Amino acid sequence: MRPFVYNALPARVVFGVGTLSRLPEEVKRLGCNRALVLSTVVQEQSGKDVQKLLGSSAVGLYSNATMHTPEHITDEALKVVDQTRADCVVSVGGGSTIGLGKAIAYRTDLPQIVIPTTYAGSEATPILGQTAKGQKVTLKDSKVLPEVILYDVDLTLTLPAQMTITSGMNAIAHAVEALYSPESNPMIDMLAEQGIAAIARALPVIHSELHNKEARSDALFGAWACGTCLGAVGMSLHHKLCHTLGGSFNMPHAETHTVILPHAVAYNQVGAKDAIETVARALGVKNAAQGLFDLSKSLGAPYSLKELGFKEEDIVKAAEIASKAPYPNPVPLEKEKILKLLQNAWAGNRPE
Repeated sequence: MRPFVYNALPARVVFGVGTLSRLPEEVKRLGCNRALVLSTVVQEQSGKDVQKLLGSSAVGLYSNATMHTPEHITDEALKVVDQTRADCVVSVGGGSTIGLGKAIAYRTDLPQIVIPTTYAGSEATPILGQTAKGQKVTLKDSKVLPEVILYDVDLTLTLPAQMTITSGMNAIAHAVEALYSPESNPMIDMLAEQGIAAIARALPVIHSELHNKEARSDALFGAWACGTCLGAVGMSLHHKLCHTLGGSFNMPHAETHTVILPHAVAYNQVGAKDAIETVARALGVKNAAQGLFDLSKSLGAPYSLKELGFKEEDIVKAAEIASKAPYPNPVPLEKEKILKLLQNAWAGNRPE
């Protein structure tokens, strides 16, 4: 057995069907009674439903959470926190809303309850990505980790098929990078393989049966497992590229993860053979990079940066930004190789 260090994260997870009804008692359990509910504009009605469920324990709703967590949006939300004298935040939605809740917690140390409606998995991490002046920067801090994650399978049943696929592939990316992180350990390795397998098993079923509760449950469990992996260890090339494309070029989060993941795996397969073989085993394929590409493409997900609207002339700039700051990766980071990776991802070429 190789030497390792494992730090368990102190989050409370409530998982099941119909668990949203337990929200008021979870707020009380934290010793809070002035919850500010957070959502995006699109999910404002969900935010209102949560506000209604909380009754007098809710002091307001801020419904302008935005992709990539721009700092000016956080500043705006903090004014509402002050005005309402909120003593906790309740985030309902996907990565945008969860990111805003984390940003508020980072500035104020207010406790968070997160109610995920996608498979982003960021609710299980002490990692916050924020965008300012055209760049997305990440930080890791215990204040950012939500105190409670309330998973209700029912809330994911209406997630559209394509959003389900890209959100699920985004979650898989967390576990993939955890497997070849310098901080990897046996506990996280097992959870990563289990999480990848659960989501890969669920996505084709959900694609054909949108309201299949068993598959939805598998996918939601997989999202938690994969997010937990990312929260316990570090990030590498894949996440760096996605943060570059999202923060500097405003590319859509989950869709960008879906496109980049197979190419990042292909880039790293020489230097992380055991980890990549674990990914292949979890997917039930021989070649992990090709298996990830084929899975998302077969389910109708985007597979090129071109179709996401990324401009070919921006590839060089993206490669320059992504290769500027050093960060851990199993294969040395070389600008020309990253440039080739992005060219293949832009064109939608199947990894070799």
